Amino acid sequence: MVWKPNASAPLWDSPAGDEPQGPFFPEVEIEHIKQIGPSCVATTLAMIARTTGADVNPDEFKGITNSQSPHSWSNALKPYGMQLAYCNHDLRRIEHYIDELVELNDLFFLSFYSVNPPSDPDGNGKLCTAHIVTMHNGTIYDTAKHSGSGGVVLANEYERLERQTKRIFRVVPLGHPRCV
Repeated sequence: MVWKPNASAPLWDSPAGDEPQGPFFPEVEIEHIKQIGPSCVATTLAMIARTTGADVNPDEFKGITNSQSPHSWSNALKPYGMQLAYCNHDLRRIEHYIDELVELNDLFFLSFYSVNPPSDPDGNGKLCTAHIVTMHNGTIYDTAKHSGSGGVVLANEYERLERQTKRIFRVVPLGHPRCV
């Protein structure tokens, strides 16, 4: 057998065995929330928790999450029957995989660098700023913008598709085998 490394992987590997395949949340109704200050993670989590009928706000998530700890984000979604699962990704620009995410037709969080990331962090240990948006069924919800001015837009028309990826998560049901 001649083996060669595979230079690419799908964002979401085909399910193995009896693993649920998805889409997991095709019918959720997302109501856009505009963030106040640097609170994209907390606002995004509140926006998704509200799809379950929960009456929550971003401040409730600020106290239980760390903006740099996806594990804390996943734990914060547990009371709402959801968790996060990492997707395969690299530093590619969003434009290079957006069609693949649209085709999966589900609920995702996309995190990307706000500027071209340097290779080393600054003196405070920070690499650079990043942002997170929600993508559901081919629509991006960006909490940094008002819904009528770029905050709710078709994924292929999102104005920041040239940004490099930091992380990609699929929102999965509580207890899914791939959850964070």
